[in-house]
Amino acid sequence: MRFGILGGTQAWDDDGAQVPLGGPARRALLALLLVTPGEVVPTDRLVDDIPSGGPEGTALSAHAIQSQVSRLRSALGDTTAIERTGTGYRIAVTAEDTDAGRFERLAREGRSALADGDARTALPLLRQALRLWRGPALADLADSASARAAAVRLDELRLTVLEDRLEAELSLGEHRSVVAELRELVDRHPLRERLAGLLIRALHANGAQAEALVVFEKVRRHLADELGADPSTELTSLHAELLRADPAPALAAPPAALTAFVGRADEVTEVRQLLATARLVTLTGPGGVGKTRLSAEVARTADAEVCFVALAAVRDAAVLPGALLVALGLRESGLHLAAGAQGPLDRLVTALSGRELLLVLDNCEHLVEETAVLAAHLLASCPRLRVLATSREPLAVIGEHLHPVRPLDDAAAAELLTDRARAARRAFAADPGTVRSVCAALDNLPLAIELAAARLRTLTPAELSARLHDRLGVTERGSRTPESRHRTLRSVVGWSWDLLPEREQRAARRFSVFVGGASAASALRVCDTDEETLHSLAEKSLLEWSGGRFRMLETIRAYGAEQLAAAGETEPVRRVHAGTLLELLRTAGPGLRRAEQLDLLPALTAEQPDLTAAVRWAAGAQETGTALALIAAASAYLWIRGAAGTLAPPARTVLDALGDTPPAGLDEEYAVCVLVAASGTAGRDVWRRHRAAAGEALTAAWSDGRTGRHPAALLLWMTHNATREGDAQGAFTLVSAQRDSAEPWVRAAAQYVTGFGALGDGDLAEAERAFGTAAGAFRALGDRWGAALVLDALAGVARTRGEPRTAVALTDEALTLAEELDALEDCADLLVNRGDLRVGADPAAAQADYARAAGFARRAGGTGALSAALRGLGDIALSEGERTTAEDLYAQALEHLDPHGVKGAANRVRTLAGLGRTAEARGDHTEARTRYRQAGQAAVSTVTAAATLPEALRLLGLPAPLTKKLTHHWPPDTPS
Repeated sequence: MRFGILGGTQAWDDDGAQVPLGGPARRALLALLLVTPGEVVPTDRLVDDIPSGGPEGTALSAHAIQSQVSRLRSALGDTTAIERTGTGYRIAVTAEDTDAGRFERLAREGRSALADGDARTALPLLRQALRLWRGPALADLADSASARAAAVRLDELRLTVLEDRLEAELSLGEHRSVVAELRELVDRHPLRERLAGLLIRALHANGAQAEALVVFEKVRRHLADELGADPSTELTSLHAELLRADPAPALAAPPAALTAFVGRADEVTEVRQLLATARLVTLTGPGGVGKTRLSAEVARTADAEVCFVALAAVRDAAVLPGALLVALGLRESGLHLAAGAQGPLDRLVTALSGRELLLVLDNCEHLVEETAVLAAHLLASCPRLRVLATSREPLAVIGEHLHPVRPLDDAAAAELLTDRARAARRAFAADPGTVRSVCAALDNLPLAIELAAARLRTLTPAELSARLHDRLGVTERGSRTPESRHRTLRSVVGWSWDLLPEREQRAARRFSVFVGGASAASALRVCDTDEETLHSLAEKSLLEWSGGRFRMLETIRAYGAEQLAAAGETEPVRRVHAGTLLELLRTAGPGLRRAEQLDLLPALTAEQPDLTAAVRWAAGAQETGTALALIAAASAYLWIRGAAGTLAPPARTVLDALGDTPPAGLDEEYAVCVLVAASGTAGRDVWRRHRAAAGEALTAAWSDGRTGRHPAALLLWMTHNATREGDAQGAFTLVSAQRDSAEPWVRAAAQYVTGFGALGDGDLAEAERAFGTAAGAFRALGDRWGAALVLDALAGVARTRGEPRTAVALTDEALTLAEELDALEDCADLLVNRGDLRVGADPAAAQADYARAAGFARRAGGTGALSAALRGLGDIALSEGERTTAEDLYAQALEHLDPHGVKGAANRVRTLAGLGRTAEARGDHTEARTRYRQAGQAAVSTVTAAATLPEALRLLGLPAPLTKKLTHHWPPDTPS
């Protein structure tokens, strides 16, 4: 017979049938005997702990206990003996006969396996142990004082085994499935550090770095508040590990290898050795010789980080630095910044200056001069950077080392043809002479061999050899020049093309308008074809299928573009291409303002090269309506992704054509075009010229009850007018008036802007109400972009109200959202904010925040955020008496200051004040006073609405001690 006390008391016979035990007294009696199976339980304890069923306080007599034992014996039958021994009773069973005994055995075995590092063995044992539980331990002895200790021990062991199970699952990579359970457990047991550590590990494995750190902070605060204790060494070590393992943005990887790499293994080694001593290596050679494939193989075997930048799709030199930012996974600006103070090149230098990285620039020949200038600048500014370029001609930069990529040797060419032929025709066999003849006809060019091998599905090797010799006019050749190889490759591409049926030729030439590849759906629409045709082109090596997208090699794409022009189809197909992108963007638009944004952003990033190409074509072809529609439809994506600068040059071209007159029915699109064209430092003149016309256009779209088509433009309009010269009050009136809009996102944005109006009026309660309403709305929609902005504003209100804990919690939440959006500069900004909030109470935690912020800022290329982080580290150094270190950090911070916006101004004030404090510390009171006055002047000149210096400092969110210090040194005769 088996017994259960992990829940209500139960008994089962050998067939698994449940045995009726009777009322509460009998179940309590059995439970008491089973707590210590085989051991004597004194009658006195049974009398005290078994409920009588009578009036409260009435106990069973010894005679009643004897009667209950007798009835229990009858219920259990002859299989189990309950014996009278001395002064009590015992049940003749072993621990293994009870679920509690089996649970403890399985728990021991599972924990032992886990301690030995064998999570795969431990996990089923632990799961089996936990399945034995049916409810609270010893549920029928809830009022028993003597059983309470046993119940507590079992419940504690159950929780420990649950932790063991979760740890085993984490060890086996099941981190995604345990996060929700761990969150619930941590909420129920906020002081249990092991659970918190497991949740932190699971979140970190899921990429939720910021949320993992938030969990640590919450546990740390609970321990301090409830127990007056610090986190354990284990949890503190885990926290330190997280700080060392901040997630880097995803770098663009080399193109996926679809086939085996044949014939150049020695060359990979040679190029790697060259890169070990040279910082710029250029692979040169004609098209189709294998430069891209060789560079990709070198990149895959590199020891350092690698970023692979495909430049074939970049046709405008103005966006070349922006293309590198995209490949590095970096934004052009933070979430808060409509117009970054830094240009893309400055951000690149900041992001790469301290980083050991191999930057691969593939297909440079069409922008060779611009690429050379950019590469030279980056190499001069970033000492740990190395560049591997591929080009048909050298970059001609001092220090460049050339590695000419030549056709394969005879043996490698034969190996490549045989390998590819067997992929097309498994039973391929040919005499070596025929294989050599085919390869010789193709000048041993890898791409030509790939194209020819695809034809072996329908031709014999001898037929292929004969046709190639006829087509190429192969005769005895002397020296092979790049020009002759180019002619050979062009002839092979043309020969492969001519063998296509008309429907495949038509699809292939139409596909040539895609510069960054295409999804199957987009390819089907633009090529006006079916899936069978596309896959047939892939089988013949005219297309490749990788990562859920079709792509076309640049050499073939150039030939296809020529065929498209010859057929007179370039303009109509480009129009369809632009229309396809426009429909995709319009479909994605609403989701970008909702919870789907994290899924949509990667998909739209894949379309970004084609979006740029489509806008550039529309602008050049005077298709201004199409260009405006594309720019406006892409605007939400561009701003959330921080990539508006990629469309700024063609947007400026459109505005040059339009002047200040929007096309009929496209007023709002015109205004959005102005916002995009004005992004970055180069857009300031555009903003000055077109701001008034854009304001009229946007007002027309969103006034008198009208609802525009592009809600995100409202926030950007407000930001541009607030951070640049413009009509800030007019923008505020327009946006805040949308509080009753039918569109939930617009209402949330209007509440957000309204909060700043109340903040400017000094009405903290109204500001908090407006920001809180906006935060709730953005959260409900699932928009991380909007929510992060509002939570940061709410944290500022809490800080001003003197509620640092609330401010820290809000900042933590904003940090999680910013990290999900890969907004590293905003993560840095938020970490500095949190450091400023914690510096008084917990300098060590604040120092960790500032250090992480500096790391984020450097990787993001954000000098403003880097300045603030360095200033924070200077504050810590000064508080610890490290005056020289502090002064150096403040000086560095001053060099990187962002001159724009309130956040930049607040940091300028604090940095200048820090330099004043260091001067004061070394006894130079004249310089200290000068610095304090400079800080005060920076405050009052930024916050023009402030009547006094203290008010200006308060509006900038600066702490009271700093306000007191600066006010003391503020000249009384200076208007403030």
